[in-house]
Amino acid sequence: MKTPLLPTVLAATLLTLAAPLAAQAQAYPNKPVKIVSTFPVGAGPDVALRLVADKLSQKWGQPVVVENKPGGNGFIAVDAVKRSAADGYTLVQMDNAQTSAQPYLFKKLPYDLMRDFEPITPMLRNYFFLVVPVDSPYKSTGDLLKAARAQPGKITYGSWFIGSPGHIGGAMLEQEAGVEMMHVPYKEMGQLYTAVANKELAWAFGSGGSAGPLQRAGKVRYLAVSSPKRLEGFPEVPTISESGGPAGYDLMGSVALLAPKGTPAEIADKIQADVAAVVRDPEIAKRYDGMFYEPYTMTRPEFVKTLADENRKFGQVLQKLNIALD
Repeated sequence: MKTPLLPTVLAATLLTLAAPLAAQAQAYPNKPVKIVSTFPVGAGPDVALRLVADKLSQKWGQPVVVENKPGGNGFIAVDAVKRSAADGYTLVQMDNAQTSAQPYLFKKLPYDLMRDFEPITPMLRNYFFLVVPVDSPYKSTGDLLKAARAQPGKITYGSWFIGSPGHIGGAMLEQEAGVEMMHVPYKEMGQLYTAVANKELAWAFGSGGSAGPLQRAGKVRYLAVSSPKRLEGFPEVPTISESGGPAGYDLMGSVALLAPKGTPAEIADKIQADVAAVVRDPEIAKRYDGMFYEPYTMTRPEFVKTLADENRKFGQVLQKLNIALD
């Protein structure tokens, strides 16, 4: 009996279709790559991105150009990339407030993350310190929460804007601890941490980069850190859970790269693998450490799951706050 031809023909067809895609990925990139950033020139994520872009240029043998389009809550940059060709030559840099919080903050968000973009990989992450005046009466997170329970709505905390990680983190702390505090948004980070130092605010979340200058000057101190375990550079600072806060409390900021929807999987996978290799480079890791950033990468399927988990986590907080920014 003759062997049916269908499986053989099907296999040959699939190989024929796959060959151009594999060749396309191997040839990528054969022209300059542009990464559009939602951050202004000189901001921490912009500086971190340019370090990676320089290394990618060396690795790929093609220019990797960073184009800054800040403003408009990141919508200007996001819209520009959303409308770009899905060929891997235009990417966008976004933070997790834009990917996971904005869907709950804007009724008319001009993009749908999973409909309009292919998640590529995170690049970096940072955790936040619970920052208090240097002579604050609170010696632990437990002390702070005890005061908040005794004075509902009286203990103040600040953030750098409504819907920022600092705001979401404060609301998470309120909800998980069952307390009520007063949120005060500021326009500039410098003003925010000066307000903490001057006791205009009881506390605020801040990174080692943003709150660090006043901490090193002895104006504020770190009460706790929002990570699952103590940070290597600050072994004396307990986690929020360790210092009397809710068990398992975790607040992280991250920055990632995404591509327009429809970018070939082979190209997206190559970008992910090459970015992961670059941020693991000892030189990049050292520069990141000086900026209080931690290299942070994962496979594309892992990133998709992380985005879904974070979106759900932020949504639970923001839907209860009932905030609309448009």
